[in-house]
Amino acid sequence: MRPTLLGALTALLAALLATPPATAAPPRIESRGVVFDVSNINETSVPCTSDGQQYHLRGRLVGPTKDLDGVSGALRVNVLVHDLGAGGWFWNLRSHPAYDYATRLAAQGETTLVLDRLGYGASRLADGNATCLGAQANMLHQVVQHLTSGRYDYTSSRFGATPAAAHVVTHGLGIGAAIAQVEAGTFDDVDGLVLMSWTDRGATSLATRAAARHSRDCVGTDYAPRPSMRELFFSSASGAVRRAVVHRQDDDPCGDVGSLSPLVLGSNLEAREVDAPVLLLYGGKDKVNRASAREDQAASYSTRVTTRTFPGAGYALPLEKQAGQVRAAVLRWLR
Repeated sequence: MRPTLLGALTALLAALLATPPATAAPPRIESRGVVFDVSNINETSVPCTSDGQQYHLRGRLVGPTKDLDGVSGALRVNVLVHDLGAGGWFWNLRSHPAYDYATRLAAQGETTLVLDRLGYGASRLADGNATCLGAQANMLHQVVQHLTSGRYDYTSSRFGATPAAAHVVTHGLGIGAAIAQVEAGTFDDVDGLVLMSWTDRGATSLATRAAARHSRDCVGTDYAPRPSMRELFFSSASGAVRRAVVHRQDDDPCGDVGSLSPLVLGSNLEAREVDAPVLLLYGGKDKVNRASAREDQAASYSTRVTTRTFPGAGYALPLEKQAGQVRAAVLRWLR
């Protein structure tokens, strides 16, 4: 009997050891419309003029349901700041789920705010000359303050109160990254910066020519069509993703276009004032920023800086074939 009992116990132990551990179910994810009341003012180092009026900024809070319901404890919100020619859709490309940055981060437990800056998408502005990039940084600051206090609203009353953020990290691409940098250097109210495809020290000649053409498009009008993203944004993205992006391109408020040079100056001035940790991400085949400027950009901060370059990727990192690697690097850094 004893050998039989011993054999049974050995078999049972082997079966238990072979059984894979239970894994946690993926979080339930939701996307809810939100609105922020902001003043279109400029109190930054970027010399440009705005109309000082009150506006609604609209966007979407994307994350686990428990976070959006405010029952998960200390909440981190990642604020996604889009580039020129884009809108919140850039970070939330739901037609191509593999490249939906906001939803993919939510699947890993992160909550994001996908914002339409003033003049874009659901935050359309009647007069595109009424705002500027310094004001965009100031309005981003107001959004951060509203997030930390919980003083903003869901667009649907059925969701109840909005959650307050214990921590805010801003993510920006291109001009969106510059806006986030100016905001952080001026107001010192965020816990981290993820800056993609940005340097205030080395635009390529191709990017400089495109910016000059864009400025000429604003002569005598208040909105200008963005120079083709096909030319500047991509290196490895699929044809389907490129077509989806070009189809969604937003016109740019000419107040933003006219304040590009002042923004670069302000970004340069504010770099040393940034206290939050910085993650700099670049594509190895970026057509907008010179590769030689990346080290200078990293050296411009007095805080902790992490730099990562993705070989083969272009400027639009969240939409390139390397998008999964980009998100993985961001998640490692956040954690």
